[in-house]
Amino acid sequence: MTEMKEKRPTVLVYCASSSQIDASYFEAAERLGMLFSENEIVCVNGAGKEGLMGALNDTMIRNGGIVKGVIPQFMVDAGWCHDHLNETIITPTIHERKQCMAQMSDAVIALPGGVGTLEELVEIITWKQLGLYTNPVVILNINDFYRPLLDLFDKMRVTGFLKETHHPLWEVASSPKEAIALLTYFFERKASEDNFQEKEL
Repeated sequence: MTEMKEKRPTVLVYCASSSQIDASYFEAAERLGMLFSENEIVCVNGAGKEGLMGALNDTMIRNGGIVKGVIPQFMVDAGWCHDHLNETIITPTIHERKQCMAQMSDAVIALPGGVGTLEELVEIITWKQLGLYTNPVVILNINDFYRPLLDLFDKMRVTGFLKETHHPLWEVASSPKEAIALLTYFFERKASEDNFQEKEL
């Protein structure tokens, strides 16, 4: 049983801390938290207690999921930190926070959010383009929220500003269920490849 827990995939979730948003976005965050818990996926996020992040964290805690938060000290001092996560890591700066979360993760999901979420999403895509992050990035396009951004990415490709070589830099899902299906496929394929490599050795 301990060995199984150690092999649980860890997914980093970027999402809004704002509470002044439509209920459908909260429903999506809560559904994602339920699916993480049911599928024994560990969640890593920014340790917030408000908005979609708070809804995601609360749902996972209620349903016995494992959720880890990474937050810079100044946000703790401001009272933004969730008090009941399984693990909370406090960093000196927000830059170290982002690096720490990425290093902990086997994949990324971006729920809708504001400029902070957008900055994190674009940064991890940039890291992936540079080969600094090799795991899947899933854009969870609830209510077609990310359509303008996806259109901009398409324009970047068409006009030669963005080149995707070998593998796509991101996947798009329209629901939490679809996002989990995409990641499950990746995790199963990776496990199969790892087992094959072990046998070859």
